[in-house]
Amino acid sequence: MALNLTRRKFLQTASLAAATAAMSGCFANRATASTPFVKKPFTAPGSFADTKTAVGGVCEMCFWRCQLVGKVRDGKLVKLEGNPKSIDNGASICARGNAGVKLLYDPDRLKFPMKNVGKRGAPQWKRITWDEALDECAAKLKGVVDKYGPHGIAMFPHGSSATYPMGFFEKVVGTPNVSEASFFQCRGIRDMAYVATLDTAPDENVDMANAKAIMLLGGHFGENVHVSHVKRYLKGLENGAKLIVVDPRFSASAAKAHIWVKIKPGTDTAFLLAIMNHLIKTGKYNKAYVEANGVGFDKFKAGISHATLAWAAKTCDVPVKQIKEVAELLAANSPNVSIHPGRHVSWYGNDFQRERSLACLTGLLGAIGVKGGFVKGKGPKVGKAGGWPKINEEHAEEHALHRMAKKHPFSPPGTPTDMIREAAITGKPYAIKGFVAWGQNPIQTIPDQEMTIKMLQQMDFVMVCDIMPTDITMYADILLPESSYLERYDMIKPGTQWDLSGKQEQYISARMPLVSVTAADHERKDPVWITNEIAKRMGLGQHIPVQTMEEKTNKALAGANLSIEQLVKEDGIHVQPGADPYGMVLKVNFFSQEVADAGFSGIPTYIPVPETPKGYARLVYGRSPVHTFNRSQNNAWLANE
Repeated sequence: MALNLTRRKFLQTASLAAATAAMSGCFANRATASTPFVKKPFTAPGSFADTKTAVGGVCEMCFWRCQLVGKVRDGKLVKLEGNPKSIDNGASICARGNAGVKLLYDPDRLKFPMKNVGKRGAPQWKRITWDEALDECAAKLKGVVDKYGPHGIAMFPHGSSATYPMGFFEKVVGTPNVSEASFFQCRGIRDMAYVATLDTAPDENVDMANAKAIMLLGGHFGENVHVSHVKRYLKGLENGAKLIVVDPRFSASAAKAHIWVKIKPGTDTAFLLAIMNHLIKTGKYNKAYVEANGVGFDKFKAGISHATLAWAAKTCDVPVKQIKEVAELLAANSPNVSIHPGRHVSWYGNDFQRERSLACLTGLLGAIGVKGGFVKGKGPKVGKAGGWPKINEEHAEEHALHRMAKKHPFSPPGTPTDMIREAAITGKPYAIKGFVAWGQNPIQTIPDQEMTIKMLQQMDFVMVCDIMPTDITMYADILLPESSYLERYDMIKPGTQWDLSGKQEQYISARMPLVSVTAADHERKDPVWITNEIAKRMGLGQHIPVQTMEEKTNKALAGANLSIEQLVKEDGIHVQPGADPYGMVLKVNFFSQEVADAGFSGIPTYIPVPETPKGYARLVYGRSPVHTFNRSQNNAWLANE
């Protein structure tokens, strides 16, 4: 029996984050748009006292998407701040959020449609009109579809602006070859492991603010800042939560830890198995929760019985005493324990079983649906509007490379990146000759740059849409300039208050332009306009679901009896009474028959990673609190940090 994880089922399990992503899209060029201004309650002090405050901003300097207000003077955005009405990030934003102003006015931003009349990798750019650019994009992409089939196109999207065009290429054109960076290069392993174990994707839903103990594996709070998440973490520490950090590096989090486990890289799963085995053997696990909700616990218990403290100590290069100390600390504070699932979890290739171990440990402690544990906030409902119809989605499913090869059975959204690249280079099992990058830079984000470049060089056509020039733009045949998140309507963001034990509230916000788009020195367009124009030219215009993102946003808001106009009156954020998030009960698949049927171990298993050669060290890394991937590398304000 295979684990039946369709895109629909996966998105349903992803809860709030997926609902937000599903609403993402864009809005047509608003050269004459009026920016919503309010004077109260957000009167700016000091040197910004003469500014007006624009509401409705939602940040895109990282994926956390804090709510913003903008200080505008003489039609120009001069400062960004957190929206004080926000029950998520509040008035706080990070350094990257502040630096959005510099992104907006970066002189190196892409301004006009460009055609490469040179070679890929060594371009010579010629400015062309939008009609010329769109005509060529549509003709070349349609040519690929006509010659090779819809699966002959690959799309690499990232960010909220890429959601609308991604839906077009998947559902209407019918390509399965979509590699979404946030899934395949970051959280996908985690999400699939938790779906296999707890029947739900975790997002980052741990109630650290109310935890008695917090455990991080490679977590680096302080080196990377997601405002409301860090607020939960800091409040937990302020309230006396014991912090356990498992990391080879003395990270910013390790510096705050009560117990820092300087583990041998790649051995985290062995460490977790030993902790769980110790808890079971000493009877210090949550028997009531396991008996009521555990599946396959006896097989799990027998299967990890070899994972003694001594075995883990030797494997992980960690003292027996410290492993036992961690286990006892977790048991003493159970069930009010935050076992953080992580986010960027694609480390060594044995990551699925490590993430399964984290989910099993959470269940073993009964740390589900309780204060301090794994808790999903109950967000508000908004309407669904503007999604592309499923014209050719069946073709995409039939030609998904991992389905054809019977590989990667737990990978529902899109196609694994390495399989797209390999098929494009070898032509097997079919040719991939059209490439679209939208907000993603795969030359930097995917290992083995030479392979990625080889993939691009054999394409019949490469189209890139972005805000800034990056490595991938150097390989474009046609380069399209996109409007930024501060200039357009874009997405609905619902959620709850950051402290789940506080006053129960929900919020609904929508990204709205903080400044009017002017076209004096550029011809940037938004993704809905760009995608719709390409669809029309490919003969697929009859399937266009919305004409503008303003229309799409209003339709989505109508599901909550709201509108853009109403949100402006409410200072950019609608707040309403919420629901108690606690009390959730989840089944825990300690042994998964579905995982076993797919050819893997049905219980979490430690898979050793290759040893480093003698005389070599293993490269480990952290994060920078002032940068998000390479999208912020050109930002002058952040370059000074």
